[in-house]
Order: sequence, then structure tokens, then C-alpha cells
Amino acid sequence: MNANDDLEKLIENLPFFLKEQLTHHIEKDQLIEIVLDLGRRPEARFISGPQYLSQKIISWQDIDYTTKRISKFSNENRAGIERTLHRISCIRNRQFLINGLTCRVGRAVFGIISVIRDLLESGKSILILGKPGVGKTTIIREIARVLADEMQKRVIIIDTANEIAGDSDIPHPGIGRARRMQVAKTEFQHQVMIEAVENHMPQIIIVDEIGTELEVLAARTIAEKGVQLVGTTHGNCLENLIKNPPLVDLIGGIQYVTLSDDEARRRGTQKSIIERKAYPAFEIIIEINHQNSWTIHEDVQKSVDLFLRGNFTTGQIRKFSLTEQIKIKYHPSQNYQSSLINHSNRSILRAKKNWILLNQLKDKKALKLQTKKLIIYPYSVSSNLLKEVLLKMELSFVLTNEIKKASLIIGLKKHLKQNFKLIRFTKQKNISIYGLNQVNLYQITKLFQFISIN
Repeated sequence: MNANDDLEKLIENLPFFLKEQLTHHIEKDQLIEIVLDLGRRPEARFISGPQYLSQKIISWQDIDYTTKRISKFSNENRAGIERTLHRISCIRNRQFLINGLTCRVGRAVFGIISVIRDLLESGKSILILGKPGVGKTTIIREIARVLADEMQKRVIIIDTANEIAGDSDIPHPGIGRARRMQVAKTEFQHQVMIEAVENHMPQIIIVDEIGTELEVLAARTIAEKGVQLVGTTHGNCLENLIKNPPLVDLIGGIQYVTLSDDEARRRGTQKSIIERKAYPAFEIIIEINHQNSWTIHEDVQKSVDLFLRGNFTTGQIRKFSLTEQIKIKYHPSQNYQSSLINHSNRSILRAKKNWILLNQLKDKKALKLQTKKLIIYPYSVSSNLLKEVLLKMELSFVLTNEIKKASLIIGLKKHLKQNFKLIRFTKQKNISIYGLNQVNLYQITKLFQFISIN
């Protein structure tokens, strides 16, 4: 994984005594947010825990120094820094004067969604659940980039608080080719969601923090129009969503049903039961339990039904780290197993296949390829994805933007077939050219496996 955080642009807007402290802090890369409250010592919150940055207490002048160097605060008391993902939120007193600041570090983390790439390729709508601060916005930012750049989809981001693409009219490069629609006020988010579908013909809509009944209704409307949705909402698990009246319609809603005596006896239940009343707007739910441990519900319809019947247990947990391969655990109950095991096993195998293949190739050393440096020209293929595969395989390579210097061209077959000039040029210069049916980790790895054998 690679992170782009532009941290210096945040630090340079802080009072001088904090700049010095943070610039040389050994845990700077693990910084989550900085808290400046009037009359208190400045505090930094790292992944490992909070730390005071100075013995000096924050004054009015310190707060004023920072607020004058950032954009204006919105009605939601949020501001940003141009061309970055950082968010500054303020606390006001009863006279509406700012007496506290929370400076949250925004990061674009490339590669963070490798653990769920197979789910993105399924084309199903995905809802991400997690408590505040667990990283939901970072995840959907990377999802937007992967869908737009690597899967060549038409993606529109509904960016209500400018957290996904930054506080600027020019979106942050962390979202790739995805387009961003800003929202003037939070209460208009549902209107912009519908407007995006009606005016801009997206294949995928991405929306952060669905929280009101109108936004839920808009999500259902979009799903019924056949547009894929990727969204986030607050909650620790599926149970929280089922018990949240404004949000429960995202997963089909619930209703009380009275059964006949014969049906109640057949089911072995009471006559009055709770059932799902409609199809879910989101077909897959991802619970962000921890930053490196996610629970996956691959069939929301069945998961909700089983939960309402009292038969539900966690189906699938995916774990990953910077140094280890992805680990997937699957522990279904007997009732859950009978209905989902075949479907889930297929998906688990897809996810494992990518990483097992990479590690097998690493062990074999891909000897033929490692004897020379590859000079690769990516044609309609993500450079980041190529780097991820090649680094994992420990190959010596250079990515170039000049075709004349390339020893190898890799691209999508459907695009390569249409470029007759490129095909003629490669024949004249004796440059190898390889086409992919799909741009994903598995296909690229298989390609280099094939090259290494031949």
C-alpha cells in the first residue's frame, strides 16, 4: 500500500511552535488528527494513542492564526486546505466565536481495497459500515479510483462535505478519473444523488454517509434504475442497520406479518413474525471492524432473512496487513451453511486465488524474467496495479511513457485491436505486445506467469 497525505500542507498552517514539533515527530506518518482547544495544551492523536505536543496552552491568537490560513467554514463548521484531503472542523462558543479546532489528516491510500477487489468486479452495490474515524471515506476514495481508472467505469462521486475529493473545485488526484459533484448544503444530498443519475449517465454512484430517510429513498431509486451504488453509513454491524428505522430500508426494510396456524406450525414459529419487506438497495455489506479486519456479507438478502429468523452468525472475515497476504475466515452456522456455502466459497477462492498465485510466483522467482529489466509501456492499464504485481513478484522493471523505449506493451485487448498504428509500430520495432481481457490483479499475474514460461 502507498499513502499520499500532503501532511506538510497541513502542518504549515499551524502555529510555529507546533510546526517544529510535528515536523520532526517520529510518529508523524501515523498521525490521525490534531486538537487545538482554547486554554488547553495542543494534542495530537496517533494510531498508537494521544500525545500532548507542547507545554504551552492554546491562545486566541493561535486559533486565529490557523483559521486565517484555511478556507472559510461551511454551515456544518467544516473547512479544508486547497488541493488536499485534510479537514478542519471548528467548535464555537455562544457568541459564535471559534474556540476549538479539530484538524483531521486526510490520506489517499493506494492498494487498501485489494482485499475486496473481487467484490468490486462483481458489479453489485456495496454498503460500507463502520464507526466514525475507522477509515470509511479513505476506502471509498480508493474504490472510486479503482473503478474509474482500472475498471474503466463511469463513476460519479457525491461529495457533500468535500471529504472524498478535497476542498477545491479541482478534485484531488486520489479519486483518479472519477467525477465529483459537490453539494451546497447537507440537506440537498439526496437531490444531487438523483440529479447525477438523470444528467450525467453514470454506471456507478459513490456517496459518503447516507443518514436520512430522503437519502435512503434516493439510494433505493438509484438502485431501481440499474445504477451500481457504493456508499457508507455509520454503524458497527448489520444488526445496527436492521434496528435503525431511518436506514433499514437500505437493506429492504422490515415488517410484521401474521401467519396462518398451518404456516406457523410448519415454520415452528409464532403467528406474528418480522420479515424483510423488499429487496435491498445494497447487495453486499462490508463491516469495518478494525482497519485491517473486515466482515463481509456477500448476500445481504439472505443475511437479513436469517438474522430475523434468529439463525444468523458471521459468515466471512477478511484480514490483511502490510507484510502478510490476505487471510479469509469463513465460519457459517448449519442453517447459514446450507444456503450460502457454495456461493461464498466461490468468492473466497476468487479472493485467495490472486494472492496465492502471486506468492507462488514469488517462490519460483520467475527466473526468466528476473534475468533482465522489463521496460513496460502501460496502454489503458493502471500503472499502480502493474507496480503492485511486479513488486510482489520481485521483478526488475521500469514503466515508461515513451513507446520507443519499451520492450513490452501491456493493454486491454479491446483497445489494442482498435489501434492499428500501434500494432504496425510494434512489428517494425520488434516490441512485444500483450492484451488482457480484463484489468485486474489475477489477469496481470497470469500474464507475467505466461511470459516467464515462454
